[in-house]
Order: sequence, then structure tokens, then C-alpha cells
Amino acid sequence: MFPLQLLALIFITPRRDVKEERRQREEEEAGGRTRRRTDGKHQRILRRGDLLEVPRTLFTHFGIYLGGRRVAHFIPDIMPVVSSDQYRIKQMVTNSRLLLGVLAKCGSVRVDSVEDFAYGSEILINTMDEVCSRPALQAEEVARRAEKLQGHVSYSLLWYNCEHFVMYCRYGTVMSFQTFQFCKTVRKLLLSRRVAKATAVMGPCLLLSLGAVTAYSALVAVLLPFLIWMAS
Repeated sequence: MFPLQLLALIFITPRRDVKEERRQREEEEAGGRTRRRTDGKHQRILRRGDLLEVPRTLFTHFGIYLGGRRVAHFIPDIMPVVSSDQYRIKQMVTNSRLLLGVLAKCGSVRVDSVEDFAYGSEILINTMDEVCSRPALQAEEVARRAEKLQGHVSYSLLWYNCEHFVMYCRYGTVMSFQTFQFCKTVRKLLLSRRVAKATAVMGPCLLLSLGAVTAYSALVAVLLPFLIWMAS
């Protein structure tokens, strides 16, 4: 059950208190507004083509607003692959569907309500405009791109996820700041001089303790720390 619980932390956050959620929904229905990250008090009406962000526990989930309280977003999902039942496919994606979708590298660009997309979390609007070097496309073009991509799409947690999808729709470039930062962190951890030195010491010691010293293993024991050292 641990992988399933971990995936739930990544993609789904617990719903807020029922009273608070009801109050927020009433406010959204009355004014059609949602919060934007400025001073915590500013509100703005959602417009077709807006890029929406929902902070999760470990990552941020992204979507494109289509109007009519509908959001197109890319999410891992195994159901479109194993079933042709449109009723089951359109139901809210469960944790098990998420997990199997990630493992099988299967996903779908689907359209859900703003409430289902946010799942009780605060929605941030167009904050990518402040950090992306490319200007945003016309709002109608953004929405049309998102609508055109609806359906089953190959999914990759690192190389093609929800952020890649919205970046293509709004800016015309396929990239992910989250993926870049994650890979940069992993590179610092693994491809460092300390790791190279530790590998150079531990490798020969492990081979000697196991009595597995051969020409091939000795070559690997020398080559591996050398490659890590050069890449650090």
C-alpha cells in the first residue's frame, strides 16, 4: 500500500473542512472568482486560456481553463488503455488509476470541473507568465491547443507531464521547471566529487571482500568513479 499512499501525496491533497469548502464554493458560484497569489486577498475572474496551478504536497499540478468552469489537464490514467467504457473513463481518477498510469506510462488529457481540478486547494493563475522567457500565445489559441490534445497520451513523470502539456499550450514550448529542478538536484547528489571518491574506495573493497576480482570487475571499479569524477 505504500506506493499508493505516496502517489496520493503527490497528486491529491486532502479536502478542506466541509464548512470551509461549502463557503468557498458559494463564493465561486456567486462571483465566478478564484484566488491568485499576490497579497492573498486579490481575486480575479477566470478567463478562457488561463494557465491554472494547484500546489500539491510535493509537486504542482497544472491545467488550462476552457471556460464554463471547465479545465483541461494532463494526468496519468490507466483506464483509457484497459477499457472503452466512456462512463468509467470520465469518472474522477482514483489513486489506483494514477499509480497504474504512472507505472504504465499512460495518461490522458481530460476536461474536469474547476472544483474537481482544484480538489479543495488554492488556484494560482498565470504565474508562469512571470518566469517564462516566451510570451504567452493568444488566449483562444491556448484553449484550442488544449482542446485539440484531449484523449490518451503517453505519460512520463519526468519527460512529459502536466507541466509540459500546459507549457506547450500557452507558450509553444515543451518544458517543465519542476523536472529541470528535480534533475538538477539529483545531479548534485549523485554526480559529485564526494560520490566519486566514495565509489573509488568502496568499489575495490567490495570486490576484495566478495573475492570477485577479475579483469572486468577491476575495470568497472576504476572506470565508474572516473566517469562520476569527470561528470561532477
